[in-house]
Parts: sequence; C-alpha cells; structure tokens
Amino acid sequence: MAQQLRLDDPLYVRYGHFLQGIFAGQDFSTGTSVEHCAAPCLGQSYRTDQQVTDIILAKLPVSLSLVLGAMVIWLLLGIGTGVLSAWRRGRPSERLLTAVTLGGVATPVFVIGLVLMIVVCGELQLLPFPQYVHFTDDPEQWAWNLLLPWLSLALVEAANFARLTRASMLETLAEDHIRTFRAYGVSERAVIARHALRGATASVIALNAVTFGSAVGGAVLTETLFGLPGIGQELVHAVKVVDLPVVVGMVLVTGFFVILANTVADVLYAVADRRVVLA
Repeated sequence: MAQQLRLDDPLYVRYGHFLQGIFAGQDFSTGTSVEHCAAPCLGQSYRTDQQVTDIILAKLPVSLSLVLGAMVIWLLLGIGTGVLSAWRRGRPSERLLTAVTLGGVATPVFVIGLVLMIVVCGELQLLPFPQYVHFTDDPEQWAWNLLLPWLSLALVEAANFARLTRASMLETLAEDHIRTFRAYGVSERAVIARHALRGATASVIALNAVTFGSAVGGAVLTETLFGLPGIGQELVHAVKVVDLPVVVGMVLVTGFFVILANTVADVLYAVADRRVVLA
C-alpha cells in the first residue's frame, strides 16, 4: 500500500509528483489497473480512492451557495448599520446600534443558528428545517432552505462590517473636505451618501475580500449545524480520518479563493477611488 501511494519515496520526489499532477496530471495504480487523473490533479483519497478534484467539485457549489448568499446579506446589514450609526452619533439610536453590533460580534455563529432554528422552524414553523437542494433542481427551494444558514453566517459577519464602516465613516466625516461641503450648503444626506461613504469603501472592500476567501473553506460551524455538505465539513472529516490528500486539496482551494478575492478587491479599489492606479 505504501508503494502504491508512493509514500516510500523521498519527500522531494513526492512533491515533484504532486506538482506534476497539478500541471500535467498523473496515473494512480489501483492494484489491478491504472487510473489516470487529469490536470489539475490534487491526488487520490486514502479512504475512498476518489480523486480529490472530484470531491472538491462536488462540495464546492454548496460552500459557494452559502458564502455568496451570506455575503449579500452581511454587506447590506453591515454597511447600512454602520452608516446609520455614524450618522446618528451621540443619539440613543446610535447607542442601541452599537450595543447590538457588539452583541453580534460576541455571539458565536452556532448560537445564532440554533436560536433561529428553534424559533423560526420550531416555534413559529415559518420554514422547514434546512435541507440542501441543488440550484439546478429547484431554485426556489434552494433559496428557502439556505435562508437560515445565510442569516446565521451573515449576522456574525455583519457586526464586523458595521463596526468598521462606522469607524471609517466617523474618520471621513471629520476631514476638511466634508466641512467644506457642509459650508457650501450640501445636504447632510448627500454628504453621507456621495462623499463620506466613498471614503469608507476601501476598508470595507479589504475586509470583504478576507472574509469571503476564508469563509469558503472556513464556514465549518454553519455547514455542520445545518447539515450542508460543503468544503468546510468535508475538511473536518478528512482531518479526523487523516486523509491527507483531501486535506491538502481543500486547503489549496481555500487559499486560491483568498488570493482570488484579494485580487478582485485590488481592482475594486481603483473603481472606488480614482486616485488608485493599477500597475
């Protein structure tokens, strides 16, 4: 078995085979036959003999469905709450929003998820208990069954975006050009929407890039709580059974999405701030 899995080769030889699989593919011996793994080949599972690429392609749509939907919610809630909190600074509504935000940051995602399931699915019976449905099978049921997971993940992240947006908005509102706009009689809503919010955009884009990239493979608690067969849940299972090729493949995919999200963020910087020039 060690020879079949090439575990008796030196480390540099195994690393060379791994790189060869990514760029050119490689062949795996199953004892009686040889199976070809096309590039990009991330290896073969020790436990199931499945190609790691096939496992990832089966789990990735679930994680992307969860993270993309939650991202829309956490951006809307987080930015909206942060702007409103900065606009109402010093008023009772601002103190209430700050308290809610701190509560969201301090509350674990599994607590929010459990409360939502007990209240929404159990007590009020507004929604059935979530069960993943593929988008291509039934788009409406896909959305309804992901609504609670979206909210559970988004409420925690929205609190971080609200705090960051509020801090950036208050910093921008204290700058000289904002006072100049007010002196010229520009309405407060126009100052907030057109000028102050644009100054806070860069920090929000940076935080969203990191949050999105890490959530693709890091939404383990949400996926486990709601029984979603995504990347995070599969990664935890692979670690438990010491299925190293699957662990390495999942980590590489997560790292890829972190890099991709930050690359997109760099492009969005130039869109949001004309002073930024892409090299």
